[in-house]
Amino acid sequence: QVLLVESGGGSVQPGGSLRLSCAASGSIFSIKTMAWFRQAPGKQREWVADITSGGSTSYINSGKGRFTISRDNAKSTVYLQMNALKPEDTAVYYCNFIPVRVQYWGQGTQVTVSS
Repeated sequence: QVLLVESGGGSVQPGGSLRLSCAASGSIFSIKTMAWFRQAPGKQREWVADITSGGSTSYINSGKGRFTISRDNAKSTVYLQMNALKPEDTAVYYCNFIPVRVQYWGQGTQVTVSS
């Protein structure tokens, strides 16, 4: 059984920063590609960024230059550093594996960007 627990969300003004964390239980973390997703009100969940076991990263176009995904395999944790936040980044953020395991969706962490 794998449990993914997201944290680090909050309310910030435009231009602010947040660092999200996703802690994973289980022993498969280090060999899996991990990803962040987000779901804004009334919209479908979308992929935001991912990081392979070797550290290669990919980002949604709107996040390039602002978001940085990283991982600490010793802590079974993946991070998402978000800078220069915009109101359109407001969403609930989730982590999961790639390919997605639907049974592992957690509660997510709310990010609200508003003045």
